[in-house]
Amino acid sequence: MAASVRITILVDNQAGEGLAAEHGFALWIETGGKNILFDTGEGPALLHNAPQLGVDLATADCLVLSHGHHDHTGGVAALLEKTGPLDVYFHPGLTDERYAIRSGKAISIKMPPASAAALANLPEARKHPVPAPAEIFEGVGLTGPIPRRTAYEDTGGPFFLDPAAGRADPIEDELALWIRTSGGLVVCLGCGHAGLVNTLNHVRRLNGEEKIRAAIGGFHLVESEERRFDLTGAALTGLAPELVIPCHCTGDRAVEALKSRLGKRVITGRSGNSFEF
Repeated sequence: MAASVRITILVDNQAGEGLAAEHGFALWIETGGKNILFDTGEGPALLHNAPQLGVDLATADCLVLSHGHHDHTGGVAALLEKTGPLDVYFHPGLTDERYAIRSGKAISIKMPPASAAALANLPEARKHPVPAPAEIFEGVGLTGPIPRRTAYEDTGGPFFLDPAAGRADPIEDELALWIRTSGGLVVCLGCGHAGLVNTLNHVRRLNGEEKIRAAIGGFHLVESEERRFDLTGAALTGLAPELVIPCHCTGDRAVEALKSRLGKRVITGRSGNSFEF
């Protein structure tokens, strides 16, 4: 159990003064004497924002990659140039082909080749595939693949494994990170493609149904409809977290819907925000 946790948003679509914004996401997590980088964004914003926020990326104990989309893995090569060999945790399907189909056009959204090459070139002892739930430090764990149990949550977009849109991408490689604190579980999500509620319920099952204290990250509700907002808000009301911090791909409409349910417990995230638990 962590005595204290400090989480700083390094990369987000929105940014504080003097910081770079980009369509990407990354968190710096300090807990139990460990420094964890959770995702890297697309790359440029990470290297700009970290020193501005007093974060020395070279002190990272490990990198966790939530899933294989470019806006979460684009900075891997530049990061490893700065840190040298680093322990990296990821789902085995991280580097699979990924596409989004928009206006009839297939757009590759997979992990960039330079990032994939940098990961492949790491010493084998530094690469940690996570095909199932795993505790990486005392009181800090990864979900492994997240069961999809709700009827109203989906991946949040037109995602496919092939450019012809013949095979839908369930984005099974998505992992969330949880931290056990005296006040409950703090959960970090990359994009929430498995569904925010599915993710939080899975984390609770992994931890003896312990309460959710906070959730921070992308919830990928930007393309969702009011019904999903309502059902997500109702489920969160039942889970009763102290703090919900929507970032990145959540979407303004979804944020307002969550605020209407949970009030001041919802704080819109942006690069530069820090939270202590």
